[in-house]
Amino acid sequence: MKTITLKQRIKQHPALKQIIHRFIMHSVKTRPNWWIRLFYFTYLKCGKGSIIYRSVRKDLPPFKRFSLGRYSVIEDFCCLNNAVGDIIIGDYSRIGLGNTIIGPVSIGNHVNLAQNITISGLNHNFQNVEKLIDEQGVSTQPIIIEDDVWIGANSVILSGVTLGRHCIVAAGSVVTRSIPSYSVCAGSPARVIKSYDFETKKWKKG
Repeated sequence: MKTITLKQRIKQHPALKQIIHRFIMHSVKTRPNWWIRLFYFTYLKCGKGSIIYRSVRKDLPPFKRFSLGRYSVIEDFCCLNNAVGDIIIGDYSRIGLGNTIIGPVSIGNHVNLAQNITISGLNHNFQNVEKLIDEQGVSTQPIIIEDDVWIGANSVILSGVTLGRHCIVAAGSVVTRSIPSYSVCAGSPARVIKSYDFETKKWKKG
């Protein structure tokens, strides 16, 4: 006989799910209530030597995962939100000043994010014109940032995008589609402007 977990039981009872959600999340502020934030130390996973600065806004309820790897840093004035999807950050990565990360997002090792970058795996639904947009819920597509990626200041990475290994995003870019490994992209929408040729061991335009 298959055992039903507590999480599955809650999902099967919408009224109970709503009560628990209200207990965890403030209905207007849409962030965890203060009594939930008191227990961050019990469920936020932070690796050895990692740092999250005090001014970081941590909208990190316990029903989704947050993990920060070893010797990684989240700089001042960032906003982290895993309410609709996990946020996983690897080892030796740096999240620069004023970044916003909304899950589902997976960031690899040795990734460097400059300042004022938005990475959002969330989109608001809008298709039904007879309903208000904020009544139509949200949809998500995971963002994957592989190892050894550098993203320039003021860039935006949209849902469903994968940035391949050793990929560079120029400052101010809006990335709407996946970028292959060992390439440089720029623009709005971003396009590949350089790629590394392993045969010639040189970066080539286009």
